[in-house]
Amino acid sequence: MEEQGSTDATVIITLTGDAVEAVRKARERESFGPRHALRVGVAPDGCSGYSYTMAFDDQAKDDDIIVLDGAADDVKVVVDGAAREYLEGTVLDYVSGLHGAGFKFKNPKAARLCGCGSSFAV
Repeated sequence: MEEQGSTDATVIITLTGDAVEAVRKARERESFGPRHALRVGVAPDGCSGYSYTMAFDDQAKDDDIIVLDGAADDVKVVVDGAAREYLEGTVLDYVSGLHGAGFKFKNPKAARLCGCGSSFAV
């Protein structure tokens, strides 16, 4: 990914070690390389108002914020400027258990979560 966006000293999203490893594995499964960043955002959707979005992307946008959380040099995370206010301070984890496995967002700005945990309200 060419860096057209800006880096920011404010921590927007922090990835746990388990999340970093899960991103690496998912990127490899999709046959993407380190130049593909994990794009994290929000979309108006879900029973609580907003849902999280995640996709791999190798094209930077002008309003992207490149997240440098120090978790790993080979895993880059980008957030578009519009999603910043909803995601600031979020921790992205990867959990596995009896009910399955997946990414879990711990968002301090979420005032309400839906029952399944896939959408939130601010």
